[in-house]
Amino acid sequence: MSTSLRPRLVNGRYGDPALFVEFSHQREAVLLDMGDLSALSARDLLRVGTVGVSHMHMDHLIGFDALLRVNVGRDARIELAGPEGFADRLGHKLQGYTWDLAQRYTTELVIEAAELVAPECLRRTRFRFSQRFEPEPLGEAEARGGMIFETPRWKLSASILEHHGPCLAFALEEPHRVNVWRNRLDEAGLERGKWLHGLKEAIRRGGDDQLPIRLPSGSAKPLSELRHLVSVEPGGKICYATDLRDTAANRQSLRSLGAGARILFIEASFRAADAALAFDRAHLTTRAAGEIARECEAKRVEPFHFSPRYKDCEAALLAEVEEAFAGSA
Repeated sequence: MSTSLRPRLVNGRYGDPALFVEFSHQREAVLLDMGDLSALSARDLLRVGTVGVSHMHMDHLIGFDALLRVNVGRDARIELAGPEGFADRLGHKLQGYTWDLAQRYTTELVIEAAELVAPECLRRTRFRFSQRFEPEPLGEAEARGGMIFETPRWKLSASILEHHGPCLAFALEEPHRVNVWRNRLDEAGLERGKWLHGLKEAIRRGGDDQLPIRLPSGSAKPLSELRHLVSVEPGGKICYATDLRDTAANRQSLRSLGAGARILFIEASFRAADAALAFDRAHLTTRAAGEIARECEAKRVEPFHFSPRYKDCEAALLAEVEEAFAGSA
């Protein structure tokens, strides 16, 4: 399956949780959790316009300051989502600094926090640099099917799981992928270039056949005459789940959210032999992670958030996950 989603664990399998997701041929990026972000460059951070935060433990949120710092003084908009209580804690972090120089800037940084307070209910709060990041409640909105954010190219959904409190798992999905056939471009005598972004965007949005598409020459053709240059294929989906207790309810939620995922990024903090300790700490074992990936019918499983107690056992941890994923555990 072809997909434009390019995910990578920022800190590997043992470090703070953070998944950086790029999109092929696009500047934008999505971040799932914000642990230590020092491994990301300022250039990477400036691409992030959407963030999903599973919960507010330090190792999942401490990187917010790095994202904030590179954006202060710029015109930018960042949308974040987390569980109930997220906006309040984000506000406290923002008010931990003095913003007495904000009025000297002509730029505006807007931060919007969405809290999934119920399976299909979002509560939104806005923070603006010009207002010294004082919270501005925006009311509640529907989150049908757990949908939090949606663009013409992708959508981000979430489910509420149980850790020591509410914790979100996320699914990032392309509804479809538009591919340009280079041989057809050549046959039509058309150059490659930025104009193709407009063509693909028109198709994603279901543009009318008579919609004019500007060509590199400066002339235009109706969309109907250019459709043959591209193909529309099913998109990909990645799912991200961390810090959850192995319960029937959590497994059911993940089966629904992560069904058919191309990659399931899932915590596997404890070895299978330490299942009692894992349950007490509200984390998964390697076996549980592999079983959940199999139940989701994921194409691939990527375990992470390994406990440092197993710092010399990465190969064994991976083997336990894969064994359960294959159904032989």
